[in-house]
Amino acid sequence: MIDARRLRTLRAVADHRTVTAAAAALYLTPSAVSQQLAALEQETGHHLLAREGRGVRLTAAGEILLAHADAVLAQLERAEADLAAYSAGVAGEVTVASFATGIALVLAPAISALATTAPGVRLKVLDAEGDASLPMLLDGLADIAVAVEYRGAPRADDQRLTRVPLYAEPFEAVLPLAHPLAAGEGPIAVADLAAEPWIGPYPGNPCHDVVLLACEYAGFQPRLVHSSDDFRAVVALASAGAGVALVPRSALRGADLTEVSVRPVDSALATRKVFAAVRSGAEQHPLIRPVLEALTEAAGGVSEN
Repeated sequence: MIDARRLRTLRAVADHRTVTAAAAALYLTPSAVSQQLAALEQETGHHLLAREGRGVRLTAAGEILLAHADAVLAQLERAEADLAAYSAGVAGEVTVASFATGIALVLAPAISALATTAPGVRLKVLDAEGDASLPMLLDGLADIAVAVEYRGAPRADDQRLTRVPLYAEPFEAVLPLAHPLAAGEGPIAVADLAAEPWIGPYPGNPCHDVVLLACEYAGFQPRLVHSSDDFRAVVALASAGAGVALVPRSALRGADLTEVSVRPVDSALATRKVFAAVRSGAEQHPLIRPVLEALTEAAGGVSEN
């Protein structure tokens, strides 16, 4: 009989590639993780891991077992959801990891709505960058992730996750008022900004990936001179004439735009796609389902604005 807890350990090692990192994610000691993996190999009769440099990789047998582990763990999530639905009364805490703008646009309105529609549901909000919430979800540190599409994210067909699309918003060009393209109406071509110094988020931020993709499609690599993950700082730098930037439309709300020109751009790639995700099988949990519904309802207001 294969112990499901050891399957979770195998999944964590596959995700993090080292026993030490997997142990930290699972709140276990490295020796405890090693013992669980050894027991799992004994249960299955196969070597599941092989050393690779300072880390480990799954053997062919390990990859086969991992595919089944994802299905088993998803079914266990469904079982927990069904049992919770059977229990009388819906009350409890749901942890949601989200990037800051997602908190402001959909999570805060969802909390207000849940006070009426599901008063027994309490939300615990964790501020996490758009590329951090999904690993937190998969590691069990969050029940729901509000995340952004980015290069390196789990694929849309990843069997570990169930996704709920929330909203998509365009990026807009932020230009110093003295820039030749600052005046005028209608979209500007991203390619027309190829020679400019750029201001943008650090690598690893999903918005950095969006900017790179839009520029690459326009035929150039942006010359990123100034870096900040705070879009108010990005706008301030553009106001000072330090360069140009592409900024998500919602991130411009509340920023001082008096010394910049904001222009739409001609690139469909310059779009931030936001979604909610849960571990597969958990979407029908009686605590999680109303939160997903509230997030979807709040996202409808974002799409309309």
